[in-house]
Amino acid sequence: MTQNEFQHIAIAIPQQPGIYKYYNSSNELIYVGKAKNIKKRVASYFNKTLANYKTHELVNRIARIEFTIVNSEQDAFLLENSLIKEFQPIFNINLKDDKTYPYIVIKNEPFPRVFLTRNKIDDGSQYLGPFTSVKKVRELLNFIRHTIQLRTCTLPLTQNNIAKNKFKVCLEFHLGNCKGPCEARQSEENYAENISLLKSLLRGNLAPIIRHYREEMKAQVADLAFEKAEVTRKKIDYLENYQARSVVANMKGGDMDVFSIIKDRENAFVNYLMVRNGTIVQTQTSKVESHLDETQEEILLFSVAQLRDTFNSDATEIVVPLEIEYPEPDVVVTVPKGGDRKRLLDLSEKNAGYFIEEIRNKERLKLSRNVDQVKLLEQLQKDLQLSELPAQIECFDNSNFQGAYPVSAMVTFRYGEPSKKDYRKFNVKTVEGINDFATMKEAVYRRYKRQLEENQPFPQLVIIDGGKGQLSAAMEAMEELQVSGRTTLVGLAKNEEEIFFAHDQESLKLPYNSDSLKLIRRIRNEVHRFGISFHRDKRSKGTFKNEFEDIPGIGRSTVDKLLKEFRSVRVVKEKTEEEIAIVVGKSRAKTVYSYFHPEEGKTG
Repeated sequence: MTQNEFQHIAIAIPQQPGIYKYYNSSNELIYVGKAKNIKKRVASYFNKTLANYKTHELVNRIARIEFTIVNSEQDAFLLENSLIKEFQPIFNINLKDDKTYPYIVIKNEPFPRVFLTRNKIDDGSQYLGPFTSVKKVRELLNFIRHTIQLRTCTLPLTQNNIAKNKFKVCLEFHLGNCKGPCEARQSEENYAENISLLKSLLRGNLAPIIRHYREEMKAQVADLAFEKAEVTRKKIDYLENYQARSVVANMKGGDMDVFSIIKDRENAFVNYLMVRNGTIVQTQTSKVESHLDETQEEILLFSVAQLRDTFNSDATEIVVPLEIEYPEPDVVVTVPKGGDRKRLLDLSEKNAGYFIEEIRNKERLKLSRNVDQVKLLEQLQKDLQLSELPAQIECFDNSNFQGAYPVSAMVTFRYGEPSKKDYRKFNVKTVEGINDFATMKEAVYRRYKRQLEENQPFPQLVIIDGGKGQLSAAMEAMEELQVSGRTTLVGLAKNEEEIFFAHDQESLKLPYNSDSLKLIRRIRNEVHRFGISFHRDKRSKGTFKNEFEDIPGIGRSTVDKLLKEFRSVRVVKEKTEEEIAIVVGKSRAKTVYSYFHPEEGKTG
């Protein structure tokens, strides 16, 4: 949009607080901003001397402007952050955060269960969190299990079911981990007290829990229930030890959110410490991408709003390293110079610095690994005398269950690493019975026919897991497709790990501990794993279909025995009843034989 074009629409833009939205010619939202005075802020983009190239680029793409008036700067701030989070316009600051965070859910049901979930649904349940670490959530749940007695079963504990004595206490009751609400040994009111203790624990407020158990222990001692009192004492010790590990040194309680920021080249990194009752209960470092050369203050303000929203924070104090204009009137912004808050801020910055160093180490490791992988592939190219570097390698294998239910699988390695999105599974369609060669031919044919149809590149090396027979079958498929010269096919003998080339009489034996053979072995093992996993899934889902399944009274076990012995339905049809009986017994043999030979009637 030019300055002249803007002048035509400027008269309609209000001089009030609100947000403005820029759209491009494709009607895509490309930027959202907030302002105390919308008209003045939008007009600043169309001045002749723009701040930088990126802003020039933004203005050139603006085809339409929308605005929304709100009552206050705070409302504008909240609306802007909400829209950025929902639409992620390309010119706005982007908090790189594609994780699905875990929650602890208190299920909406009688005697509610408490467990980990990533799916937050509107079912009336309470979702506590989210949490930055699954490991942390599991530790919390384990800690809860040791200190607060809650049920872990999935029984429908309605009052009606309990009154009818439908359930019996399980091992968890006898271990002291559950109070047995299923047998009415615990009231809903008492269970609700435990849920209340759980919520205090998750807020980092362990004092009321410890106080509760101290009172309970005193009552148990007064009743001379010393064994129960000892169990309660251990829970108190466990809580105090947990508190000692968790509490920030010298903190005197209080809820606050602590944020630090480190600029690193084009990006910024913001660390967030969630402090509740003087305890750090959450920590998260996020990478923030800046697109319009925003200041540190602008990036930090945006990140504070986004992270507080993501983690449902209601803390009334924010601790930050520099002044920001946070518009929520009930929230105090503190820039500490010393004391506990400064120590927390230093700790937050230390976490952000560690995160940046970890990213750099990973980048260095990846670069080093890429160099090593290219060297390895160059060695493989030399050992196999390939015309090209085998940057893409594909490997095929057949799989069956005791000679039955054949399937094929293929894995792809790119630059020596698995490319799982390119793995393929093949249900055998054209082969009857067990024929390893024909099955291999079908899989190879289907794979490269699809590659041809979709104009996709061929790999530099194809490994056929098997000897000369399987390799010849694969070569037949390539010849029928008229693509024989597009790639190199080799067969890998299962026992000796010999490598066969098409049309060569002699095999190639690489040194047993050579890096080339180790890579080939790794690829072969991966296709085995993938094929067996595929085969197991199909068996467990019952997706294999053959004529045996139509025989009344014949189950999976009998079918497996028949196919293991005779290899195919066709062979079973040719056998006598006596021959079938040797494998599955007289009764089942009679059923099978009669099914396939109804014209002979019942045999004696």
